[in-house]
Amino acid sequence: MGTHRRPRQRATGGGRARTAATLTLAGAATAAGLGGTGHADPQPTAAQVRAKVDKLYQEAEVATEKYNGTKEKADAAERRLEELRDEAARKEDRLNTAREALGAVAAAQYRSGGLDPALQLALSSDPDRYLDGAAFAERAGSRQSAAVGRVRKELRDIEQLRGAARIEVASLTSRRAELRRHRETVNGKLEAARRLLSRLTAEERAGAGAGGATADGAPRASRASSAGPREGLAASAQAPNPRAAAAVAYAYQKLGSPYVWGATGPNAFDCSGLTQAAYRAAGISLPRTTYAQIDTGRRVSRSELLPGDLVFFYSGISHVGIYVGNGQMIHAPNPSAPVRVAPVDEMPFAGAARVA
Repeated sequence: MGTHRRPRQRATGGGRARTAATLTLAGAATAAGLGGTGHADPQPTAAQVRAKVDKLYQEAEVATEKYNGTKEKADAAERRLEELRDEAARKEDRLNTAREALGAVAAAQYRSGGLDPALQLALSSDPDRYLDGAAFAERAGSRQSAAVGRVRKELRDIEQLRGAARIEVASLTSRRAELRRHRETVNGKLEAARRLLSRLTAEERAGAGAGGATADGAPRASRASSAGPREGLAASAQAPNPRAAAAVAYAYQKLGSPYVWGATGPNAFDCSGLTQAAYRAAGISLPRTTYAQIDTGRRVSRSELLPGDLVFFYSGISHVGIYVGNGQMIHAPNPSAPVRVAPVDEMPFAGAARVA
């Protein structure tokens, strides 16, 4: 019976299928080898990388200014909380003093025995002396009432202070959470910029992130160290008053200092940290953030600019520099560039303020 079995046909058909599959795969591999690179995303040019880096730095600076503003509010909440705690401690001392006084009055009453005044008068061998004592007791009662009142007042004040402290603690906790979010945003943007810059050559990186690019993608000219003392003196001399001159002189002294987000000097700065430090050196207190600094002093038009004026950029007022004359400013650009002299038209101009 076994001699009549039909021969298997699977080998022939399966071989044809395997052959077709092999040819298909080979063709796909050949196509991938010959033209596969045509389907990959094209590598960005150096100019495109620079544009992306500038965009990331600008976004990071927006987050930095939000961080600075939140930190300013958190610091204020922390100061208020400390003041409330100090005041509560002083109130606790006064409460303890008032309680001691009340305890002394109560002890005196207890020692007197608390007899009815008429009976004490009847039993007294010296009525005149008793009457003097009764007058003293009335005064003691008044003192007791006042002592109780003082204790109650101190207790109310302490409870109010504790309530205010609880509000400040909640505010501070919220501000700290907000600070963490802004810090994460800044670090994320800066890390993305660093990854992009790592794709460039050293020469290409030198032109990236310098504060903007021209229409053809080439970096704008900026000068970190070519400005010398003579230029600084000339710019200060053109300032409208001694304070503006002092701020300009300070900015020239800080040329070449590194950009560090959140820094206000004396050795590193972010953009608003530099302007705040410059005017602090001139005896003027500026707010911490760009969007608060632009509302300090009075607004001036671009055509009215004088050395010492603050110049602001981008629609969100996220960058600031100090005007030094001849269309130039000193600013802290971003982590890839130190404090430097640069043209005012390097970035989209948003306004200016004269604070001195």
